[in-house]
Amino acid sequence: MGTTDRGILYPTRLPTFRRVPPPEAVADRVRWFWIPEWDLAPGRVSRQHVIAFPACNLVVEPDLVALAGPATRAGVRDLVGRGWTVGALLRPAAVPALSQDPTTERDAYRTLELPDLHAAVAGPMRVAPGDPGHAERHDRAVAAFTTWLLAHVPPADADGLLANAMADAVDGDPGLVRVEQVAERLGVGVRTLQRLARRHVGLPPAAMIRRRRLQEAAELVRTRPDTDLAALAADLGYADQAHLAQDFRTTLGSTASSYRSAARG
Repeated sequence: MGTTDRGILYPTRLPTFRRVPPPEAVADRVRWFWIPEWDLAPGRVSRQHVIAFPACNLVVEPDLVALAGPATRAGVRDLVGRGWTVGALLRPAAVPALSQDPTTERDAYRTLELPDLHAAVAGPMRVAPGDPGHAERHDRAVAAFTTWLLAHVPPADADGLLANAMADAVDGDPGLVRVEQVAERLGVGVRTLQRLARRHVGLPPAAMIRRRRLQEAAELVRTRPDTDLAALAADLGYADQAHLAQDFRTTLGSTASSYRSAARG
């Protein structure tokens, strides 16, 4: 399953939006950069709903830099006027450089005093006469972000590489539905996996698995409206349709059927 829209509940409502692969030099620290940009008429609001990936994000906005901690619920943001964001979806190896304990960052948006990062990224994002267009601005901002990361976030150490491998296994293999399976894949014990997740992600491994399954479920419900929910639950490793329904209610605040109707609308 691709990741172009995964995690975004209503992609047709998006403004200009890109996910940019990281340069190889920071691929151990960043999964991708994500850049929305919008220019809305006065009085208009674009409401964005997201099931975030189980990870931290380092975010630059026009007036701040923030660390967005791992989310435990769906996120909502209302876009108004004109604006942009340049975010880096951090790989687990990068997190200790920015947070001593990411479990305390859950559902938080903590402002960071990083004026050098802000200046480097905000400069290319400012629209000026003769503006070269979205893509060129975005590429320059990503290059500046990358330069800052190389200078301030160390390369992955052994623990970081193992934490990255854990996240890759959870996110890349739908067949891994239990923590024990992930531990076996990596050749480590469950307690080691839990320690890695606590130090480098801020969510337990089981929560990471649930998040991947829910993202996949939401994408399939949205893109394949004739999908049988009981069959979908079985395909994604849920015990039954009731467990899938509970996951939707807990995280999205609605049922899968209600979400399907809203996505169609």
